[in-house]
Amino acid sequence: MAIEAPTTRPANPRFSSGPCAKIPTFTLDKLADAALGRSHRAAIGKEKLKAAIEETRDLLGVPADYKIGIVPASDTGAVEMALWSMLGARKATMLAWESFGAGWVTDVVKQLKIDAEVKTAEYGQIVDFAEVDFNTDVVFTWNGTTSGVRVPNGDAIPADREGLTICDATSAAFAQDLPFDKLDVVTFSWQKVLGGEAAHGMLILSPRAVERLESYTPAWPMPKIFRMTKGGKLNEGIFKGETINTPSMLAVEDYLVALDWARSVGGLKGLMARADANAKVIWDFCEANDWIANLAEDDATRSNTSVCLKFTDDRIKDGAAFAKAVAKRLEAAGVGLDLGAYRDAPAGLRIWCGGTIDTSDVEALMPWVAHAFEAEIAAQTEAA
Repeated sequence: MAIEAPTTRPANPRFSSGPCAKIPTFTLDKLADAALGRSHRAAIGKEKLKAAIEETRDLLGVPADYKIGIVPASDTGAVEMALWSMLGARKATMLAWESFGAGWVTDVVKQLKIDAEVKTAEYGQIVDFAEVDFNTDVVFTWNGTTSGVRVPNGDAIPADREGLTICDATSAAFAQDLPFDKLDVVTFSWQKVLGGEAAHGMLILSPRAVERLESYTPAWPMPKIFRMTKGGKLNEGIFKGETINTPSMLAVEDYLVALDWARSVGGLKGLMARADANAKVIWDFCEANDWIANLAEDDATRSNTSVCLKFTDDRIKDGAAFAKAVAKRLEAAGVGLDLGAYRDAPAGLRIWCGGTIDTSDVEALMPWVAHAFEAEIAAQTEAA
């Protein structure tokens, strides 16, 4: 017997956790003012790059004495620049509860061979920050994109810490309240919460991070693409739009357009409210259905951007195959694209809920998730 499909469909079926959905008002003609075919070192290029930096500062509320730079290789490049340039001056503590955090552990412990304590938690859980020694340099992700678990706040980070806090905030910036006074290095990429184009990373440094750069020289050779100092002083040009390598002026324009849209929906508070409303639709759905649950075990740590779900029905024999089949059904119906869990994460679905997603689309998606679940259960039962 065929299971009847819902009648309402999401207007935009794009729920990928990266690259994420473009702003709802996006059209290609919005990029007509891009400085194409011009040097990024010409006046117009410098002006746009500086605007991207200063508008980021204004929208996120970054303190005036923090430095903001546009760097190569997306969030990964920004994090690696910090790790290679700042770690090694003192002991480090690596925190990981999902795949990207685990990747930073590998880089620091196995590649840079830093003396580091490694604290981990399983997918769905988070490391206890109250047990972290912040007199060491601490590296962590704020929002676990592949686990759907985020740091609830910065209360456990002491103001008088001796070490640096290096925070990968790529799925948190523009959707969650980042306490910059507790963070010395903050990184993110354009293709996450604001749905910008990939390849560019943002690197935000506190005065304490700048002091580390100017007072400490790592023992290892530093690739050119990671160098942030000249003659023992910070290369200020990087933080005024003089990028280390050639940026895409088309991507820069796209980011500026996204920043402009963000202001139109209420700035940071508006973006946070949109993400919260989107995530709540899914949280409420999980409360109403006993066959699906949030991967995050503590409600206080649930992500409002990368919402990760697990199937809990006892009739499911092969969790990974079942989850893939449900995601495939949603894609085939054209109602939900790129919804599969991350390859290293537990089997399930991952639904992006950042501010570029309209709540009405999440509301329209969830009945289709139920439909796909029921259809796959039926198919599994019939096959048995």
